[in-house]
Amino acid sequence: MTTEIFRNILRFIALLLLQVLIVQNINLGSYIILFPYALIILILPFETGRVVLMLISFLVGVSLDMFYDSSGLHASACTLMGFSRYYVLKFISPRDGYDKGVQPTVEDMGLAWYFRYAGTLILLHHAAFFYLEIFRINQFFETLLRTILSSLGTFILIYLLQFLFNSGKKR
Repeated sequence: MTTEIFRNILRFIALLLLQVLIVQNINLGSYIILFPYALIILILPFETGRVVLMLISFLVGVSLDMFYDSSGLHASACTLMGFSRYYVLKFISPRDGYDKGVQPTVEDMGLAWYFRYAGTLILLHHAAFFYLEIFRINQFFETLLRTILSSLGTFILIYLLQFLFNSGKKR
């Protein structure tokens, strides 16, 4: 358990640094903005309590808000993502529930399950972030396009990062 907590703290720091030092400086146009830090919330164990999950999600968001000077946008989107994670997991859970020791990763759950899980939560996070950022109805479709393209880009990056984080695991 302590090893898992330590591993998740290291992942948090690595993803935060990746976001702030590298990804923030990548310019893919105004329609694709990558947020790989969402992986921090996605890879938390199934057994993570709802209150702890909400606190971690909020902490992740506030940490990013400090670097981006975004007045709580990341905190709001991450907290919504953390809150929704329980319901998404419940909705897509296997008939017999989740096995003990299994993690919410591509490797443990398979690509189809992971696409439904991560895709839904990433889309929800990005929609909350971009619609709160723009806060105008007259740019609804432009923001929707930005949400979809950014979600797709973020999902692909997170999918690739999964292999980096799981490369040290025994197979």
